[in-house]
Amino acid sequence: MSRLKAEHLYKVFGRRPEAAVKRLEGGASRDELRADGTTAAVIDASFEVEAGEIFVVMGLSGSGKSTLLRMLNGLLDPTSGTVSYDGRDLTALTPRELRDVRSRNISMVFQHFALFPHRSVLENAGYGLEVRGVPRAERERRAAEALELAGLGGWERSWPDELSGGMQQRVGLARALATDADLLLMDESFSALDPLIRRDMQDQLLDLQKRLKKTIVFITHDLNEAMRLGDRIAVMRDGRIVQNGTAEDILVRPANDYVASFIQDVDRSRVLTAGSVMDKGGITDEIAATVSADTPLAELFAPLALGTASVAVTGEDGSVAGVVTRERLLAALGEQPAGVTAGA
Repeated sequence: MSRLKAEHLYKVFGRRPEAAVKRLEGGASRDELRADGTTAAVIDASFEVEAGEIFVVMGLSGSGKSTLLRMLNGLLDPTSGTVSYDGRDLTALTPRELRDVRSRNISMVFQHFALFPHRSVLENAGYGLEVRGVPRAERERRAAEALELAGLGGWERSWPDELSGGMQQRVGLARALATDADLLLMDESFSALDPLIRRDMQDQLLDLQKRLKKTIVFITHDLNEAMRLGDRIAVMRDGRIVQNGTAEDILVRPANDYVASFIQDVDRSRVLTAGSVMDKGGITDEIAATVSADTPLAELFAPLALGTASVAVTGEDGSVAGVVTRERLLAALGEQPAGVTAGA
């Protein structure tokens, strides 16, 4: 069973929103509704997020991604459609039941750190537990553990204005982790940070995910961030999800010209992996170098430059699962014509 499931979600602002949904279902465009003073923020969005997966929703400003996120935890009621979590229909809950789900099962990490300046780092990290009524000793223990996970051990008694922007965002992440919620919703959480700090936070999130296996929905307008973090990526445009797939799917098989224009400047060698382009039938006993399946293609040039004909790709159990030849590598990167496509 999927951990999180959205089915035919619509969010319309303005007059007669239910009637606007009917018009959209009948083929009316977003511009036609706008001319009548109605804004269709999200249109017929459906997707599933598996347990332990980072699901990235990517789109430009105004694409509807943040509105979609707010429907996932009930901050906004959908005009039409349903959201279910572990098989429970969140859109059918009473306000009290929904608050309980949000306090125990779902945490949000916002773009702006939203820290209380008059509370210490430890108190900020434990705020969600305080709202839930957790006793002080327990919430301080759990908050301290979350701060340690987020790389802020030793900063518990500091004040928010003593921290850098990246450190403040780590407090926001620790606050979400302290509640031990299974589902994290992250809304442009790193976009306000400088590039180097942003990449450091991405590394931190990926490291935490390896250990904690949370289910994460991550919103971003940055394709490189989406490609780096997402197990799967949903690309939004004008309120609609126009493609949903892995980074490899989107790079190799863009659904339309809009998606193709997004990916044209992406460094494929840093996104595509050995496992995504390997030949499962080319295994021989003469292979000298081996790499893991998640090794970026950029790291295959060095062993192939040493004269070896191909590089072996190992699976999680250490056995050889396939090989990547020089020709296959170049074909996957689009640098020479070949009858080879990524993932074939």
